[in-house]
Amino acid sequence: MSNLLVPVLIVFGAALLGMGSIMLKHRIFPPDPDTEPGEGVGEYIAMMVGVLYALVLGIVLVSVWESRDNAESSVRSEASSLNQVYILAQDIPAPAGPQIQQDVKAYASVVTGSEWDQMAAHEPLGDAGWQSLTKLTDAVEAYQPVTAVQQNVSAQALSQLSTVYDSRRSRNGESTDSLSPILWIGLILGGVLTVSFVFCFGVQRRGNHLAMVMGLTGLIGFLVVLVFDLNHPFSGSMGIDSGVFTQYFSNT
Repeated sequence: MSNLLVPVLIVFGAALLGMGSIMLKHRIFPPDPDTEPGEGVGEYIAMMVGVLYALVLGIVLVSVWESRDNAESSVRSEASSLNQVYILAQDIPAPAGPQIQQDVKAYASVVTGSEWDQMAAHEPLGDAGWQSLTKLTDAVEAYQPVTAVQQNVSAQALSQLSTVYDSRRSRNGESTDSLSPILWIGLILGGVLTVSFVFCFGVQRRGNHLAMVMGLTGLIGFLVVLVFDLNHPFSGSMGIDSGVFTQYFSNT
């Protein structure tokens, strides 16, 4: 609930800021009923600014949405492959099989513990996870299969571990990747510029002008908050949690 409160307050704050600004503008510069709203070149420029800002905003939204989807796919792939290693270890005789399963659970515990906090803080993964995964890999590679069935199980376990490594590298990159500062500057300045044109080329009636500015500033505030939230895939109100890992290993 608290994760949703901040974005909502920002949206309403942006709308109230727009309302206050337009009321101040009408008080300081009361509209002249004999003057027509902005025409010609001014209205054309205002329209172009709005269209270009909408294009930039659309591109940014698609980019951060795809990044979040890729992060979620990496997490699911890593957890699923790790679970397959645990299942395959059931067919490996003791002491190798139980040791592999123990190492799988130890790695999952590191991921859901310290690593999730690091990813939520937009930090790279620490060494503990890599060391735990290396220990798991060494345990699988140290197993010497005897029968053809055991050889097949060992080969499948190594293949799943390869997927775990690939997914972990992707997760590491997606937790630290961020939207370019240039795009952030463009989003904020573009929003300010777009709203500013509403002041210059608004309507004469205060109520209509007020509703226009409040709606526009609120919408832009909401979209900027959405971009920020999606740009942090492991935190915020839409953040990816560790549920997929705990689903596989909470009862193992």
